[in-house]
Order: sequence, then structure tokens, then C-alpha cells
Amino acid sequence: MTTAYDTPSGAPASAFSPTSSKPSVQASLNCGVVGNCAFSALIDQAGQVVWSCLPRFDGDPVFNTLLDDTENGSVWGIDIENYARTEQFYEPNTAVLRTRLYDTDGRGVEITDFAPRFLRRDRMFRPLMLIRRVRPLDRAVRIRVRLRPRFDWGKLAPQITQGSHHIRYVGPEQTLRLNTDVSLNYVLSESYFVLDKTANFLLGPDETLAGGIDETARIFEKETINYWRTYTRRLAVPLEWQDVVIRAAITLKLSLYEDTGAIIAAMTTSIPEAPGSSRNWDYRYCWLRDAFFVVRALNSLSEVGTMEEYLRWLTNIVARSKGGHIQPLYGIGLEELLPESLVEHLPGYRGNGPVRVGNQAQEHFQHDVYGNIVLGAAQAFLDHRLFHRAGKAEFTALEAVGEQAFKLHAEPDAGMWELRTRARVHTSSMLMSWAACDRLSKVAHKLELPERAEHWQSRATLIRERLLREAWSEERQAFAESLGGRDLDASVLLMAEVNFIDPMDPRFIATVDALEASLCDGPYMRRYEAPDDFGKPETAFNICTFWRIDALARIGRKEEARQIFETMLMARNHLGLLSEDTHPVTGEMWGNFPQTYSMVGLINCAVRLSAPWDSAI
Repeated sequence: MTTAYDTPSGAPASAFSPTSSKPSVQASLNCGVVGNCAFSALIDQAGQVVWSCLPRFDGDPVFNTLLDDTENGSVWGIDIENYARTEQFYEPNTAVLRTRLYDTDGRGVEITDFAPRFLRRDRMFRPLMLIRRVRPLDRAVRIRVRLRPRFDWGKLAPQITQGSHHIRYVGPEQTLRLNTDVSLNYVLSESYFVLDKTANFLLGPDETLAGGIDETARIFEKETINYWRTYTRRLAVPLEWQDVVIRAAITLKLSLYEDTGAIIAAMTTSIPEAPGSSRNWDYRYCWLRDAFFVVRALNSLSEVGTMEEYLRWLTNIVARSKGGHIQPLYGIGLEELLPESLVEHLPGYRGNGPVRVGNQAQEHFQHDVYGNIVLGAAQAFLDHRLFHRAGKAEFTALEAVGEQAFKLHAEPDAGMWELRTRARVHTSSMLMSWAACDRLSKVAHKLELPERAEHWQSRATLIRERLLREAWSEERQAFAESLGGRDLDASVLLMAEVNFIDPMDPRFIATVDALEASLCDGPYMRRYEAPDDFGKPETAFNICTFWRIDALARIGRKEEARQIFETMLMARNHLGLLSEDTHPVTGEMWGNFPQTYSMVGLINCAVRLSAPWDSAI
């Protein structure tokens, strides 16, 4: 998909000045993402690398201008002289991004950005390397390169040394090496120079390239494109909205930290849920809840490789817990301690601080986590395609998780929205405790363990009966957010998704109606109605809107669901990516980006709403 833009979405016309060489653009989520399941980078419409953490997703943002768009921000820009306009698109069915910049005379350059990922010597080759290839589109043009990495969250400028064809950016804990076939003087001085052939820039570890610069870049691009096209070719996509689903699947795959199998919730930290809200969180970690939904969505496309990788990580979490407490999130290297602190010197996204590192939610008790673990692992006992199917030994380990789910199913917790000052017996947490017991029963039946199947089914029945009885609010004519409560919460829509209740049950239909009346701003849906630690939410939470779409389709309001889904497709940026939240008035994206929850919603709803293949062929 190629889309030309004279100005980015939501930006004033003056943001891109035809007389300037560098577009002066306010920080925006109109970015593309490239990566290789080891690290990622966000690249804006002007071809600037505005965010990239190294040496892994939760590492030091060596490019941080997304959170500091002043002159102090660290950025990697490639500018065309007399800049006029831009267009940006992905090479179809890949994670290779192309940005075209044009000058006032109509001349242009194309920047190709990617992180190498492909099979080499029977294993995945995914170096910590960002490759940028720049070629003139027809005639020679003048460009300049602004390569300004910084270390320690932007505090430290690197020491710079150079060789014959490389520049080293030396920091206290890591050194980056740029290999390039253009003049090093032009790069270091940020001078304009004539570009009359393809220029290559390979930024990565301080290691010597095995081959030539142009040859390496060219081969890596070809092999990376082939990898992604092979990956997407194997997806079982729905008939409708195929490009939407493919882009979402690639983005979810890019959120996998393949070294351990962890799946991050988003690639950024501290993009606020709404302007001036201080709801700024660090999402560069693995939430068991979010990861389950990612695995579930990719499984629906017959992409089970991510599940296999995630189960490696999950097995370590379960083994470490020894049948006891499990945190709602961990670091991508299994770190338990993620202390939350503020980065005072960074102004934040569009000046909306604070910038947070770490996440206090690691201290929370969120009892739905046990259900999310069992749900995330259940398919491994049933799917004959897996290299390593789970068996009785794995079931025994999973039963310890189920014991915790049953033990805590009626205990107060922080809930899935991670309320910091309020504990209740949340409906969503008890729902997932039921799911843990229910799925353990089904797995036990598959493993021909009738006594264990009966044991877990009796527990599931007990939880289900209490939840149906005590979560129902006669006053609101809906399932409330907590047992005995009256406030409404969109998470109760998951009752249908995890097969807890027949969606045509009058109580579920009434709940959908009540949630629409209380939580919806037109097509968009907020998470809950009660004020939290920061007041009432201002923006709509995208996954809740997708849960609503799913619920509407299940209860027979499919045409209405399709209309709302089309609205959500328009909420994506020009490359098909979504953040966490959408402002119901401006339509602007807020919250961390790209948000796996939101990309999951795109897949789930497309699969739910699409006409079947046999209706067209």
C-alpha cells in the first residue's frame, strides 16, 4: 500500500515546509516499525529513526526523539535538500519499510529500512543491526545524514572514533559501529552531498563485516524480504481484510523477543493514554495477559511458532513459581524486579511527562494471571503440528497454577486494569480463574486422566455458579466489574470470548446494552466508568472497542459490528498500526505503540466478521 501525504495526520499544514531541508514535525505515532525479534526501531514519515532501544526492547533508547523532540533528542535522520513531501509504505507482506522524500523540483530518494531476519545455517539470523539503504529515484539529489545516538537515556553523547569505512559511537556500556560506503566526513559533519547511486548504512555492534558493505546490505535485504513473504504466505487469513490481518500478524511477530520467548506489550514507554493525563507507563515487558491474547490471535491464523517460543518462556515462569505467587508481568529475560523510576531530564511525548522506566505493576496481585497461563498453554496439549507437544509432566506443572487460581478466585486483587489504590474481587479475575479450572479439565480429559478431569470440572462449576450469581447487578441489569458491585467494566465482555457464557444468554445481551450506554463514545469504548487514581479516562481503549465488536457479532448484530470495525480501521495510522488508545473527538492515537492488544483486536475481529472463503470461490 503506497500512500502519499503532504502533511502527517493531525499536523498543521506548516509542519512540512517546502523551503526547509528537514521537516519540522512534532513527535507523532505516524511511524512505521521495523525489527527482527531481537530489537526494533520506529521510523517517522520524514524517514527519521525516532525510537530504538538497544541491546534489546527494554534497553537504553539510543534514539529517543519520540520522547524528546527538542534539539537534545537523539535521532537518525536522512534529509533531502529543499524537502517538499513524503510517502511511506511497507514492501508488501514484509517488515521492510520504504520512505520516499521529494524535493520542490520533484526529485526524490527512497530510504529502505529493515533489521535482518532470515535462516542461516539452520538457525535464525537476527543481528542487532539496523540497515538503511538510500537510493535516488531518478536523478541525482543532495542529502545529508544526521546520525546522533546518545546513551543513558539521552544523558551522554558518545565518544566518536573512525576507521577507513566505519564510525564507532562509544558509550559506557555499549559501542555502536556504522559501516557505510559514503564519505565518513559527510556523515560526521552532517554535510549535504550529491547522491547519485545507492548508499548503504549498517548500524550495529562493534564488529567487522564479513563481506562488503553494499553486498551485505543487498543480500540481507533480499533474504529478509524472502523470510517475511514466506512467513505471511503460511498464514491462514480470512477472505476479507487480508492486508489488515497480515500487517497485524507481522507486528505481533515483531513483538516477540525470540531469545527467551517473551512477548512485549508495546515497543515504547511513557506515551500517555491522553494528553496531560500522567497515565504514562512502560510497556516494554511481558505481561502474561497480553501475551496470551497475542498467542491466541496468531494461533487463529495457524501461526503456532510464536506460541512455541512463548511456551519456553512460560515454562520457566511456572517452574520458578514452585506453585506459588506469579507476577502479572516480568522482564523479557525473566527479571522479577522492574522498579519504577522517572527520567526527569526527558520532556516526554509532546512535552507530556513523566517518562517512566520500569513498572510498579510487577508488585501487584492480579489473580487473572493464572487463568492466562493455563489458557496460553492449553493448545500445546492438543495441537498435533507442534514439534514438542505437552504431556502429563507438563500437565502436572500446570495443575500447580490451577491450584493458585482456585485458591485465590474469590480474593480481592488489583484487577486486569492494574488499579493502584483499589482492591476488589474483580469479575474478570474470577472469570479467568474459572477458565484455568475449565481448561485443565479439558486437558485432563484429552490425556485420559478422568479423575483429574472431574476434579477440575467440579471446581470450574463452583466458580461459575458463584460468578453468575454475585457479579450480576439487578440495578444495572448487567454483570458488574466486581462481585456485589454496580460499576461497569468492559472486561466482562470476555465472558463470551472464553466460552464462559452463551452469548445469546439474556444476561449477556443486557450487559452489552448497558456497557454501550455507559462506556461508549459513539463507536469507541472506554475501559470502565468509575474514576481511578487519575480521574475518569478521557480516551477509548482500543481493545475494549474490539471486544464490543466481537460481542455484537456473537449476539447477532453483525452489520453494526462491521461498521464499528471499519471505523477502527480508519483509526490506524497510514501504515496500518495502532496504539493503545484512540481519542473519541480528535481520532488521534495515544498510548504506547504499537500496542499488541490493539493489533490482536484487528485480527480477532477480521476473523470473526469476514465472509467465508467458500462464499467467493
